[in-house]
Amino acid sequence: MYTFARKNLPKNTIELLVTVPWEDIQKEYDASFETIRKDLKVEGFRKGKAPKHIAETKIQKDIVYEHLLRAYIPRVYSEIVKKEDIKPIISPKVELVQAKENEEWQIKMTTALVPEIKLGNYKEKVKKAKEQVKKSDIWVPGKDQEPTEEEKEKQQRAEFQAALDALLAEAKVEISDLVIEEEANQRLAKLVDDVQRVGLTMESYLKSKDLTKDQMLEQIKKEIEETYKMEFLLQKIADEEGINVEQAELEKVFSGIKDEKEKQAVAQNMYYYASLMRKQKTLDYINSL
Repeated sequence: MYTFARKNLPKNTIELLVTVPWEDIQKEYDASFETIRKDLKVEGFRKGKAPKHIAETKIQKDIVYEHLLRAYIPRVYSEIVKKEDIKPIISPKVELVQAKENEEWQIKMTTALVPEIKLGNYKEKVKKAKEQVKKSDIWVPGKDQEPTEEEKEKQQRAEFQAALDALLAEAKVEISDLVIEEEANQRLAKLVDDVQRVGLTMESYLKSKDLTKDQMLEQIKKEIEETYKMEFLLQKIADEEGINVEQAELEKVFSGIKDEKEKQAVAQNMYYYASLMRKQKTLDYINSL
């Protein structure tokens, strides 16, 4: 039976070092081998019926070990998460620390947890931020002038942004570097593809933006961190203020859809739409402070 040691790292990150006896690995190997053998086609035998000694000459060990890891690691991780009452927000980063035949294996799994959130005195900070914007020179009315609709919208957007900035500045929430790095790498890879698709190189693109690759990466990481912080803050505020989406609200949205296929798609993703509506109601609440 495997054993594991848990290490709590900074920024709501944990590391699980799992030690597995070779006997267990051997059993998992045999199980994976048999699973693969069921689909093996060997001339002279029905599918999956080749004798083991013949199948062993046809199935590479690397393929068996790959199957073993794909099946074993998620199962062990799931068991530990349940036992430790861990609430991860991403899939674990997995590293084989030691994986030699006839020796115990060590597998390191690192993951990020739901962060602890401290909202602080955010309501007062939001109110003050909005008041400061109102006193600013965004709109200076003339003697008998009324602001245009465009000026009103500009003022409202400025107040709302100031409210969100104040919330981010006041509240305390640490996002694991694992989360930020994983998404940053995905965004950077997509950016490279998009740039190349229009016939540019990353060097020319960065030059046009007057940025280095490191600066671009830091900019992306900052955006990701602020996005995740805001998501968790909005969830926390919604929980504390009892902001929920009622069934009647969902049914109203549902009834307004005429296309049958679109209606079915919405029905299958009702939880997603409910979360979007709850988020919008929370943003409206913050804006009303």
